[in-house]
Amino acid sequence: MSQKKRILLIEDEEDIAALIKLQAELSGYKLHVEVDGINGYRAVEREQPDLVILDIMLPGQNGFDVCRKIKSNPDLKSIPVIILTAKDEELDIVLGLELGADDYVSKPFSPKVLFSRIKAVLRRGRDPENVQKTLAFGEFSLDIDRYLLMKNEKYVTITLSEFGILKRLITNRGKVLTRNQLLDDIHNDDAFIVDRNIDVHIAALRKKLGPNFHWVETVRGVGYRLKEEAQVESEVEAMVD
Repeated sequence: MSQKKRILLIEDEEDIAALIKLQAELSGYKLHVEVDGINGYRAVEREQPDLVILDIMLPGQNGFDVCRKIKSNPDLKSIPVIILTAKDEELDIVLGLELGADDYVSKPFSPKVLFSRIKAVLRRGRDPENVQKTLAFGEFSLDIDRYLLMKNEKYVTITLSEFGILKRLITNRGKVLTRNQLLDDIHNDDAFIVDRNIDVHIAALRKKLGPNFHWVETVRGVGYRLKEEAQVESEVEAMVD
């Protein structure tokens, strides 16, 4: 029998914590709750859970500071963090992702949706950048060593910048990435690459990947995400029906 995954919830609102705790039990997870940022971070150090759910507005120390400390600690940085933000607070979402959070959920939220996100994050594993020679998605494959994109064994011409963006999206499949995060892996052969130029590169990628390319999802005000296989298959089936 596999051991239950351990989740640490850092949340000071009792009603929200109670809802999450109930859904954790129903979903087969072991959940521990802390109600402030200082003790929350100490619990991360002590327990080293499989995943942290982190509210932004916390007494003692806010969620941004806690996230920064987790992701800057070599012993803790591989622990996935999902942040809880106020509804439509795009700046909070972007800052949290820039600090290394793996995903976010905006309040109010459905506990089932939250645990769907948790399942996806845990499925990606603690090290999404595992060294792989080929990254596959649908009928496409990316050859890391040779900087090549192929579709059904045929070459698709892409620039080094587009390659960098696509690689980052694939290795973080299902995770929302901000434009600044996508800039990290871009080769600066293309002049004047700045935040909003990412949109141009994404548009070029979508065009090269074909008119029926459903994989890259725009997350308004935040950035982009490569969808999970099941989500794309479901959307394609719905279009056919």
